[in-house]
Parts: sequence; structure tokens; C-alpha cells
Amino acid sequence: MMTISNGLLTLHTAHTTYQMTVDADGRLCHNWYGCKTEENLWDSRPTHAFDPGCWPDQLPLECAGPGLGDNRLPSVLPEYADGSRAADFRFVRAEVRPGKYALPGLPNFRLGSPPNPQGGFGGERSRSEMNETCRLRRGEGYGACGDDRQGAGVETLAVTLRDAAGLEAELLYSVYEDCDLITRAVFYTNRSEAPIKLHQAGSLCLDFDQQQLDLMTFDGVWAGEHLAQRRPIFSGVQSVGSTRGIPGHAHNPAAILCRPDTGETCGDCWGFALVYSGSFLIQAERGEAGIRLTMGVHPQHFCWTLEPGESFAAPEVAMAFSDQGLGELSRRFHSAIRRHLLPPRWSDPEAPRPVLLNSWEACYFDFNENKLLELAQAAKEAEIDLFVLDDGWFQNRNSTEAGLGDWTADPRKLPEGLPGLCKKLNALGLDFGLWVEPEAVSPNSDLHRAHPDWVLEIPGRETLEIRHQYNLDLSREDVREGIWQQLRALLDSCPIRYLKWDMNRSLANVYSAALPPERQGEVYHRYVLGLYDLQQRLTRTYPDLLLENCASGGGRYDCGMLYYSPQIWCSDNTDARSRLGIQHGTSYLYPACTMGAHFSTVPNHNTGRTASVEARMALALSGTFGFELDLTRYAQEERQELAVYVRWYRAHGALVRGGDLYRLIAPEEADSGGAWMFVSPDRTEAAVFAVGTALGDGLRPRLLLQGLEEHAVYADEDGAQYTGGQLLRQGLPLPGAWGEVPGCIWYLKQIERE
Repeated sequence: MMTISNGLLTLHTAHTTYQMTVDADGRLCHNWYGCKTEENLWDSRPTHAFDPGCWPDQLPLECAGPGLGDNRLPSVLPEYADGSRAADFRFVRAEVRPGKYALPGLPNFRLGSPPNPQGGFGGERSRSEMNETCRLRRGEGYGACGDDRQGAGVETLAVTLRDAAGLEAELLYSVYEDCDLITRAVFYTNRSEAPIKLHQAGSLCLDFDQQQLDLMTFDGVWAGEHLAQRRPIFSGVQSVGSTRGIPGHAHNPAAILCRPDTGETCGDCWGFALVYSGSFLIQAERGEAGIRLTMGVHPQHFCWTLEPGESFAAPEVAMAFSDQGLGELSRRFHSAIRRHLLPPRWSDPEAPRPVLLNSWEACYFDFNENKLLELAQAAKEAEIDLFVLDDGWFQNRNSTEAGLGDWTADPRKLPEGLPGLCKKLNALGLDFGLWVEPEAVSPNSDLHRAHPDWVLEIPGRETLEIRHQYNLDLSREDVREGIWQQLRALLDSCPIRYLKWDMNRSLANVYSAALPPERQGEVYHRYVLGLYDLQQRLTRTYPDLLLENCASGGGRYDCGMLYYSPQIWCSDNTDARSRLGIQHGTSYLYPACTMGAHFSTVPNHNTGRTASVEARMALALSGTFGFELDLTRYAQEERQELAVYVRWYRAHGALVRGGDLYRLIAPEEADSGGAWMFVSPDRTEAAVFAVGTALGDGLRPRLLLQGLEEHAVYADEDGAQYTGGQLLRQGLPLPGAWGEVPGCIWYLKQIERE
């Protein structure tokens, strides 16, 4: 629900309120984001915050420009034709619109409104129109990159602000009342008569008054992504970001602010996720007026020219607040992502996901058709649904040194090509999936020899070869069309049910032959738009295809990618102990149904460590669930033991995909262990997982559960019965830790009292 009254603009979700005020000088100021209230909270702010004529850097601004009195982090950096770089945005108008705004060429949380050429709201557009909007010249817009679910219960507040020199900012806030989510995006439009250059075009600017807050980010390295980091916001600026052209492994494009005493079950916290898959910057600044948080496309490598009348759409930010701790904040984000961001075909938790076997750790590059079929037969004996052929299947691909871009099966490995292999897999009762890396090309490839101009390459400089490959210039329509024709040929050649889209290097040598020198600052962002264009075509043309994104693991794990693919490979590291921290950190904002997670062999191929079958299964079952190992080395009895877990996932996978997550013990609390559970929305079912020292080492004899119905009776799979109150206050009896990284899995179901 939204209201506009006497300069007070208020947004309500089921449990939260976001409030702004237009002050006496016409600046849009932030009042409140927190627990739901009907009060005018502007009256409670410090006096200097609303006195007419006060110094601008004392104001809590929703859109901040530089050079005219606000000396904090700006949200936008314009350069006018006279060379000046300043902006001070004043209120023009505000209106409430039904439905969801649309962002040309960009993904965003779903639910669009019918076409409306005047307001940037719209339904689907044709592909030729889509290509035109990828230039981000405002135009009519289209329904959230093709959203086909219309407006139910969503409203948008559109607030127009304008700088005196001619740059207009239209701030768009959409409210998803059912899951306590607010999204925000910005259109920057040139209302002057001369070009304007944007050196920064931020998506979020949010000011908090002078208070103590912690900043949580999700950081790491390759094979150790998304580890939760928490630290106080000190005086000055703290930031995380990426200039790689992808988010990368070091920092995820999401953050949480929380009070120092906030924990899993109590305290105030605010979560923010950028719906974008390229270079980004998140900054938190503490100054004399309080704390400012900004998010958006990274200004390094960015300069966008707006001709008169043209607009730039800044990527969306999703926001949620909880006064019940980090656990409730996570559940609100999970619900919103499942309901309103994932592809509609896969958003229902009841929609089954196939259990797959990936060939990578079983074969690497060394295989032929007979070896693959032996592996597939073993997979069938373990009751697996889908066989995925990973890297190495195409011509000249026996290492990372050649072949990328030549998406034709190597006849020495697959004499009957992909159709022949697929037919034989189908005869075994398995579906077929395939790995591709469409954004890159090997110098030693037919594609590069035919189209050397398709790569990103700075004139006069040696092209940087990383991992024996170059980046293809996805900002160009002709390059995208060439990639698209390759993908279509593959997907039309045989019934491929799953596609793993990988990306294994950062962007470098970024220069596009299709743009003039003065517009090269647009290439990084145009590359991301080109990626979205390709994945949009893919998912529209093949709506039943299960797409999984990957960037050397979790290097492109963000809400932008989740608009197209319902799951992302969480990390190349499949070690159970490593995955405890990786999946724990990922869970703060992203639901389990999006986490690509596989059961793998021991010693682990990444770390050399060992862990019990139960521990490895606990982590794999808490994601999308699959296998990453050579099952031909397992005896038939061992495969049948693994099949027990496959049957468990088929029976209870919907609970994991759609249940409420409760983090019971964090990995850092248990040193090398952790515990968590999923509870069905009606509280009749629960799946509980404990790994390592969380099972008890003499100090933790019972595991306290959460989220259950206190007066209900629950039974486990062995028939033992407990009341909800017992499980909440006395806990589940634990077997104790024994062996190297043990694990336990419980399924609880509500029963009638005897």
C-alpha cells in the first residue's frame, strides 16, 4: 500500500514501512525504513534535518548529487556540456501506479503491468524492439524482460526529481506486500538541450541517522565464495565491489546492515541485493550526519552519454527489513526470490528438479562414448534422472588450450555426435544435459580464425589471454546472433533438458569495434545487457529447459542471473567442510533451491579432505542436489545406498525448495560443524541437518529446533515422537560426533495425538 499526502510519501508492506518527505526546499528526504507504522516520522528527526536552507550534507537524501553542498558519497555523477559536474535534485511530481515498472534490457523482480508507452511500464516487446532498448534509449520499456505475469497486488511509486541543469531522476519503488519486499530502480533522463555524460548512475542511496550499525558482506575467493563477514561501520567509507565485468568470487553484490546486538532470532536488520550481473560497487559511509549506503554499477570503466531526451535505466535493488533478526530477514528474501524472481516454470517448489550426475570430476577431459555410457549405467542404478556431459565434448578440446567457440562434437570421442549419445542415454532412461561456455573463444579455434574481430580487443595492444581464451564482444548484436545460432543448433539437434552456462574469466581488453571512441565507457554495461539478451532468447525459445548459470563456481551468483536460471553452481569446491561456510553465507539472501550442490567423492578433488557420506549428503540435499563423482568405481550395493538419498530428495525436495530456513548453528560457532533446518509453511513438516561438531562433542547434547508448532506432535522416520514444545525448548537428541566430519539428517512430520 502507498500513500501521498502533503509531501509525505509512505510505502507499506505487511510488516514494514518506508517513508519519505519532500522538504521545504523541494529535496526528497528519507524518514524511516523499519517496523510498520502509520505515523509521520519526519517530525521525529533532528531539527537540522528539516529546516529550510540547512546545509545539504546534513539531509537524508534519496538521490544525492555532488558539488552543491552534499559532500558525502553521491548516487550519480553527471558531467554537463559546460564541463561542470554537480547536481542538486528537487521534487517535480509523485504518483502511484498499478503494477510493476519495467527496465529496458534488465532483469527485475516480476509482476508487470499492461503496456503504457508514457510511463516506462509495459508488457513484452518483440526481439527487434528489445535490441533497440538494449541501447537504453528510454523508449516504451517492456515487461521486466518479458515477464508474463501481470500486476497482482503490486503497486509502484514514481517520484520525479530534477536538477536545474537538466538531469532528471525518476525514482521507482515497487512494493511486494506479501513478502515484505520493496524494489527500487532509477531512470536518469537528459532534459537539457545538450549531451550529458554519466560517470556514475547509482541504483540506491539510503541514509540512516547517527547510530551504530554493522555491515555484513559476503566475500571470499574461488572455491571459497560468499563467506559471511560482519564488522562495525566506522568513520569514513567501507566498500566492496568488482571491476571484473562480472561480480566475481571476491564479493557478492548484496549486503546487510544490522544493529550490533542483532542475531539470528532478534534485532533490526536491513538486506539489499543488486539485481545485476556485472561490475558493481557497494559503499557505506559514516559521517557527521549518520550513515549512507549506496549501490549500483561500478563507476570505474563506466561513462554513459545521454543525448537530449534519452534515458539510462539503473539496475534494480531489492530491499527487506526485519526486526526479528537475520533469520527472518533471510526468509523474507527467500520467499520474494522464489515467488517473484525465478523463472515461472521453476518457481513452484512442487515442480520437481532432476537429480543429476555431472561428468566433470568423473572424467575431466579424458573420455569416450563407451566410458560415458558406463558412467550413465551406474547413474541409472543409483536412480539418478539426468546425465550431464561437462567440458571436453567438442572438437579439439582435450585441455583448456583449444576449442572454445567450436560447438561441434568431437567425432573421436562421440562418433555419432550429441544426437547419438543422447539417444543412448534416453534408452537407458536418463535425460541429457550439456555444458557450454558461450561467452569465450579459444585463440586456437575455427571461430576465432573466422571472426578474430568478434573478441574484445583494444587497438594497438596485445590481447590478454586468460585461461587460454578471449572474451567475445557480447555488446555487439552480430556477435550475439552468431552465438545464438550456435546454441540453437545444439539445442535443436537432440532433446537436451539441462544446460550449464559457464563463464571462466574476467573481462579484459574491453574495447568494442562497434562503438566510437567517445562511447567506449559504455561497453562493460552493454556486455551485461548482451548477456541478458542471449539468456532471454534462450529461456523464451526453450521454456522447459533447465538452465544453470556458473562462473568458475559462484563468480556470477546474483539476482540478475536468477531471473533467467533457477539455480546457480554455488562453488567449484564440493568439499563438505568448505561447503558449510559457502552455503551458510549464500543462505543469508539466496534460497536453497538456487544453490547448485553436489555429492562428491573422498578424498575431495579440491581439498583432499574426507567427510562421511551423511555429511556430504546433508550439504548436497540442502541445495539443488546432484552427484559429481565416478560412480563406476562404486559397487552395486554402494550405488543402491546412494539411491536411498535420491528417493529421500524426491520425497522431501519440495520441503527444501519451498520451506522456511532456520540456521540453528553457524559454522563459525561450531568450528567445523553446523546445523540448519527447513520447515514447511504450514509447520507440518521439517527436515533437520547437522554436520561435524554440531552433532555434539560432549558440550552440545541436544539440538534446539525452531519454527515448529508448539502444541503439535511430530514423529521422525524411526517412529520416535516429540511435541513441538519439546523440540523447541529441549531439542532433538544428538548421537554425538564420531569420525571425520560426521552428519545426520532427520525428517519430522506432524501427526495426530495418540
